[in-house]
Amino acid sequence: MTSAQPTTAPLPRPGDDRVHDLVGVGLGPFNLALAALADALPGLSARFLEARPSFSWHPGLLLEGARLQVPFLADLVSLVDPTSRWSFLSYLREHDRLFPFYFSEHFHVPRREYDDYCRWVAHQLSSCRFDARATAVHHHEGVFTVEYADARGTHSTVRGRALVLGIGTEPVLPEPLADLAGDRVFHAADYLDRAPGLAGLGDVTVLGSGQSGAEVFLDLLRSPRHRDTQVNWLTRSPAFAPMEYSKLGLEHFTPDYTRYFHALPQHVKDRVVPEQWQLYKGISGDTIAEIHDVLYERGIAGAPVGASLRAQCELVDARADGEGFALVFHHREQDRDFTVRTDAVVAASGYAQRSPDFLAPVAKLLRTDDRGRPVVGPDMRLAAEPELAAPVHVQNAEMHTHGVGAPDLGLGAWRAATILNSLTGRTAYRLPGRTAFTSFGAPAGEGR
Repeated sequence: MTSAQPTTAPLPRPGDDRVHDLVGVGLGPFNLALAALADALPGLSARFLEARPSFSWHPGLLLEGARLQVPFLADLVSLVDPTSRWSFLSYLREHDRLFPFYFSEHFHVPRREYDDYCRWVAHQLSSCRFDARATAVHHHEGVFTVEYADARGTHSTVRGRALVLGIGTEPVLPEPLADLAGDRVFHAADYLDRAPGLAGLGDVTVLGSGQSGAEVFLDLLRSPRHRDTQVNWLTRSPAFAPMEYSKLGLEHFTPDYTRYFHALPQHVKDRVVPEQWQLYKGISGDTIAEIHDVLYERGIAGAPVGASLRAQCELVDARADGEGFALVFHHREQDRDFTVRTDAVVAASGYAQRSPDFLAPVAKLLRTDDRGRPVVGPDMRLAAEPELAAPVHVQNAEMHTHGVGAPDLGLGAWRAATILNSLTGRTAYRLPGRTAFTSFGAPAGEGR
């Protein structure tokens, strides 16, 4: 049987004075994992707020054929509780897709299906509220009061003994492009919405060699709308390199490595993360192979390929140039500048942590390091001044303290369970003691 599409839960009435055990702000995959795991704990009261009208996960990059870079077991719950009703396999069963999935023999699911799965969960959980934009957070005697508003301007409040921030990151354009942003200069996060406006252009440039940049480049190469378009792909990275996907290399995305990394001195962490760029900024091997196949096909019988790829190229300046744009790059190895003239730019230039205005009333009570970053404990709790008696936890804002696994979907369920164990003061979810064959540190009790 196939269930009917669930509807969005209604907003509570203004003035609701119930005090929940936790209030979450933001409903991406990570806070949704927290909501799904919290749903199975009897007596735990939770409320989650999301500004958008419904669940949506990177809608501008839900390209046909694009797949998750992690196996389907990295869903919201399975790596902590594979028996959960909110697992991806439960979603498939609910939609009569278990047999087709079984015969497809794909360990990595389509990104569009993962988005639909998360939406299926989000709109059935009674704890989740959409069209609820947080506007302010106040703290008094161990209780947070979160003010929020809907699209009609109706204001409401919700209270909780703990706050969990899962607001995610925001797209960032390279500084030289900031003043040029528009229909033909935009971040890859908006690609599907803006792509029709690129049709018929003579030259399009893609910046950034991560998975998003690769998928945008491949889509432009394949699209009939861009059959006669010259497509440029430039990156400041050393190469168009594959993501580390060896079985032992992937152990950097385990709780074992996360615990090891968290215990390192901060100056060591700050050195290590950039060195690990291929762990989280590389391209899947399958996507690289597809790109090469398309380029090879294009060049049969000496036909022009209509594409160029350059690594080691950092964008240093950009300006309008007639009806197009002039992009100035610096080649990092040759120490030379050169200019690319193009009709449009799609920047797969990454994301940055948000600094939410709604947190301002309590922000001064949250401790930061010498770079202004939050100080995050092993259980994802923010370090705070003593007068902030109620805990604040974060999700996907802790790469500088917990390492490259912070944005990885595979650690989402484990992190959510860690937070729930901390908030309840008990083992709400049993977590594994050993998750990697690699021992990341020196043997205990040895050394000078």
